[in-house]
Amino acid sequence: MKIKSCPIRVKAGPEDGLEEGEFLVYPSTFTRTPDSYGDVVAKGAFIDTIAAWKESGNVLPGLYGHRLDDPDFFVAAALDMGEDDHGWWVKGVFDLESPKGAQVYRLVKGRRINQLSFAFETLDEGSVELEDGGKANELRKVNVYEFSFVPVGANQDTSIVAVKALADQIAADVKAGRAISAKNEQVLREAAEKVIGAAKDIEEVLSAALAVEEENEDQDQASGTGPSPEKRPDQAPPVKASPNPSVSLAAELLLLSVTDVAEKGVLL
Repeated sequence: MKIKSCPIRVKAGPEDGLEEGEFLVYPSTFTRTPDSYGDVVAKGAFIDTIAAWKESGNVLPGLYGHRLDDPDFFVAAALDMGEDDHGWWVKGVFDLESPKGAQVYRLVKGRRINQLSFAFETLDEGSVELEDGGKANELRKVNVYEFSFVPVGANQDTSIVAVKALADQIAADVKAGRAISAKNEQVLREAAEKVIGAAKDIEEVLSAALAVEEENEDQDQASGTGPSPEKRPDQAPPVKASPNPSVSLAAELLLLSVTDVAEKGVLL
């Protein structure tokens, strides 16, 4: 799964001629200026995925920050969408009964959030020559999973989804024989350092908590107030779950991303 983002002028609420809670956005435009990944999007790239969403009867979700792991961050929904000469447009509505939905709506109306991003899978792409003689990778058919309101464009972000997308992009560059940008490599390195640092912090907290728990169990058994289960020599110790699933997910995705890149010959 990859992500794309762009700064936009969001229309939202009565001030922009819409109903309360409604918005109109362009998650992607058909500008022929390559983005930081060297991609441009062809007109028609979203036609099939738009039709598939409409035919399915399901609703394309609008998220905050690509937070697929937490239903609280499903802050909006698409009411309608389509393509025009400018790009892929979405008319949607915020979930104003959700605290986060109402908050993001206020941020968007106040022009404090003005960037949008979307998660997608590339189904068809190819090299294309631009009017200025330069070349770009043209996305010709994509499958969209969600769109997100973001404070900073995903190309500059080190969120888990962005890190995974960046690792995928580096792996694709290596496979295609393209040079890896120093900026992309540095972003991935910095993200790895943050995740490793967070994992170490959590390990220390878990170790301390486990020590306290074992001490309490020993005291209970000594006083006769607690159970004294039989322990077999070959019995494995229980696995302690991380109190922060997001960090566990981060570490897992980052490990998969770096492994995928390493298998294709990139030394990070």
